[in-house]
Amino acid sequence: MIIRKIMHTLKSRAEKNPIVRITGPRQSGKTTLVKLAFPDKTYVNLENLEIRRLAEEDPIRFLEQYPDGAILDEIQRVPDLPSYLQTIVDEDKRNGLFILTGSQNFSLIASITQSLAGRTSILELLPFSMSEIPDIVDETSIDDMIIHGFYPRIHDQGLDSRIALRDYVKTYIERDVRMLENIRNLNLFEKFVRLCAGRVGQVLNCSNLANEVGVSSTTIDEWLSVLRASYIIFFLQPHFRNYNKRIIKSPKLYFYDVGLASYLLEIETSSQMARDRMRGALFENLIIAEVIKHRFNHGVDFRSGYFRDNTGNEVDLILRHDGVMIPWEIKSASTFSTDFLKGVTYFQKISTDPIHHAAIIYGGTISQCIHDYQLIPFKKMADHLSDIYE
Repeated sequence: MIIRKIMHTLKSRAEKNPIVRITGPRQSGKTTLVKLAFPDKTYVNLENLEIRRLAEEDPIRFLEQYPDGAILDEIQRVPDLPSYLQTIVDEDKRNGLFILTGSQNFSLIASITQSLAGRTSILELLPFSMSEIPDIVDETSIDDMIIHGFYPRIHDQGLDSRIALRDYVKTYIERDVRMLENIRNLNLFEKFVRLCAGRVGQVLNCSNLANEVGVSSTTIDEWLSVLRASYIIFFLQPHFRNYNKRIIKSPKLYFYDVGLASYLLEIETSSQMARDRMRGALFENLIIAEVIKHRFNHGVDFRSGYFRDNTGNEVDLILRHDGVMIPWEIKSASTFSTDFLKGVTYFQKISTDPIHHAAIIYGGTISQCIHDYQLIPFKKMADHLSDIYE
């Protein structure tokens, strides 16, 4: 059993709040986590049709069955239930009474914001981070890591990632999409999802995407919202200040799990990955997702961005912490090149904010300082993140 990094944060939040909500993509390990963290709490699965029917038809009677609280799994299946929890926790006044899990971010935020404001703490659980499965990471090449991704079932049960990810996509499209959005042409939506995978690490252009899919830009906006709500994709926002330069101000698109993106791109073997034009972008996706996991596991928001101006100067990731800018260049190559330094060197020259811990995260194995920068192997990135944030 792998103890998740977020476990300590989850227990701490439950000691200080009557309700803790934990969301994240399907199969990220939410149910396993909450059962392990709260073994004495009654577990209630709202995916069960009979249980859900009672919760919908008679929510007061349903909740009366759990005087000491409970784990309510997939709470978004009964969106009115949080309204009834409000009265219970206000009268009971115990912390850690209810633990809620869910796989759809937007609908959960809406229902909980309206009814449980000030009574709940919100956490997000993503698939495994590299630091949670160090033995597997140590034995796995970059290319295989990008192909397999980090969904727990693949690693816990030794599943064939191609089959597991295929099932994930089919289940997601047939189930979650129908719940979130009335999408009539699922084949067209699946084409859209695959085109999104081909845009990993690119500045988002909805008009271009709409033309390729054959739908309106409005529809693309709606479908992107569906993918974000289900923790399939996220946007990396641009970092910009008044640099007297024309700065790109549109977000970049990434997947929460790089293995899912690789599957959608039909990259199946390490030799195929090694020569694929998307390898660098997918490696970049892996690294940025790792930073998000580190932040979420500590219960804090991901407040970072990228920098690019209209002349092509770019920094892949700019972390922000305590008023300090931390520029990172991300390179999949295993051998250092001085070209890696161009973006961060330029950014240091124009930035009006203090800069520390500037680094090159790369696919090699040697750690060293080069001028004012740290060269960091991607498998040692977690230690560097701890130095920055903890």
